[in-house]
Amino acid sequence: MIICNTTAMTESKESPTSSETHRVATSGDIEVATYLEIAKQALEKPAAGEAVSGASRESIVIFDFGSQYSLLIARRIRELHVYCELVPHDTPWDKIAHLNPKGFILSGGPASVYASGAPMAPAYIYESKLPVLGICYGMQLITQQLGGTVARGQAREYGHAILHLSDLTSPLFKDIPESAAAWMSHGDRVERLPAGFRSLAYTENSPLAVMGNDKNVFGLQFHPEVAHTPYGKTLLKNFVLGICGCQASWTPGHFITESIESIRAQVGGGKVIAALSGGVDSAIVATLIHRAVGDQLTCIFVNNGLLRREEAERTLKVFKQNLGMNIIYIEATDRFLDRLAGVTDPEQKRKAIGVEFIRVFEEEALKLGKVDFLAQGTLYPDVIESISSVSSASAKIKSHHNVGGLPANMALKLLEPVRYLFKDEVRQVGIELGLPEEMVWRQPFPGPGLAIRVIGEVTREKLEMLRASDWIVMHEIKKAGLYRQLWQSFAIITDVRSVGVMGDFRTYGHLVAIRAVTSDDAMTADWARLPYDLLARISNRIVNEVSGVNRVVYDITSKPPGTIEWE
Repeated sequence: MIICNTTAMTESKESPTSSETHRVATSGDIEVATYLEIAKQALEKPAAGEAVSGASRESIVIFDFGSQYSLLIARRIRELHVYCELVPHDTPWDKIAHLNPKGFILSGGPASVYASGAPMAPAYIYESKLPVLGICYGMQLITQQLGGTVARGQAREYGHAILHLSDLTSPLFKDIPESAAAWMSHGDRVERLPAGFRSLAYTENSPLAVMGNDKNVFGLQFHPEVAHTPYGKTLLKNFVLGICGCQASWTPGHFITESIESIRAQVGGGKVIAALSGGVDSAIVATLIHRAVGDQLTCIFVNNGLLRREEAERTLKVFKQNLGMNIIYIEATDRFLDRLAGVTDPEQKRKAIGVEFIRVFEEEALKLGKVDFLAQGTLYPDVIESISSVSSASAKIKSHHNVGGLPANMALKLLEPVRYLFKDEVRQVGIELGLPEEMVWRQPFPGPGLAIRVIGEVTREKLEMLRASDWIVMHEIKKAGLYRQLWQSFAIITDVRSVGVMGDFRTYGHLVAIRAVTSDDAMTADWARLPYDLLARISNRIVNEVSGVNRVVYDITSKPPGTIEWE
């Protein structure tokens, strides 16, 4: 974090009118002819907080129409060392001009393009003459907006399909075999292509599975971004590097240089406070800001009573030894636990903790004199999971307290240098910055801390049982050499009580759950297949060493349908 952080449209069956068939959404009241001038002005004078070197940046802009895979598209493009951003489907040109787009991708989505009120793509996407790639709904949208026909398919196509290429000369198919597996997930299909388009590939159920024209506008009925499409990344590479002409120059070093310039531009002569959590996110944010503005930064470590065993002591030691910054230590255990008394709802816990953090920082800011900014380690998955505004068709999963739990009347302005990075990218930046490995590779720890690993009301008794159990889990995982292989591994103290027998006596103790998952980005995760003997050791130690616990279970739920944390 830097406040310590680790993640349906109703269909209409009415036929569209001829005017609806050819509709193309516009952005605000701005005429298409003025877009290039707006872009020129935006690039010459970056918006507040944008990097001064933004004019040299190139990017792919992904328009989100509500697909569950939208963020995966962004990840795949970033893996090609090309910067990209995921934006709402109706984003006006003046909001993305500073990104210097080299091409556009239209995501999938749950709507039907012929339904009343279906989300449309802005006119400038087609007017720009830049390459366009539509995926699933995106392909159907291109078809609908450019004069083709989309209708409900006779059979829904979901899962694996064999894609047969019918035009081997297309630059989209470089290094892709003539027949290859692809992942489908759609109920509608293209019936008639727009003028100037031709079929490039087909499957058994989709005669028009890939389409394209001579103006570098392409549509895919399948999802190249998912692992179930083996050649999907190759196809995206062909589009981004080959067709769009991106240079694959977006690297951790490039990000660091750009971020330092951006921070200097945004902060100016202001003062910044940064909350340290001990994790890689807060360490990187603090390091970037310190390199940008030096002593204008003051770091604050808040012990909210929701940390793991010895975490406060170890964190302070690591930061003082490796970052060379002055740190203010705030003991606020009673304050936070009092705020959480009687609170059982997970969302209310997150919001309460978020509000209390901000109040602590504002109070400390007053002691420091005039402070202008609060730095946070918000990550891209935090933003996507917390706020549905990225796309009106996307669903909010849960609030991250440093995104959705901040008070509206906060006095400090936010500074979020890694807001558009994934966790693996953050770690790459940490390595580039020279941070110690034990810091860079620490497993994510949630912003609300142990509060969301205590099911029900947070009490001191539960926290002590959880700390002791979690300490055992961490010790045994590291002893087995599995720590770096897992995205997260931890214990949860539940509100369930169960009968047991210990020393010939009846017990009625708490149930502890163990959670261990593998993941690349926390947006999806699979439960880790830990060895049985390791689970046995963890269980045996917990029930014997942690007073009040008499039963241990292992969570084997993936994400989705579950989330990584229980609350």
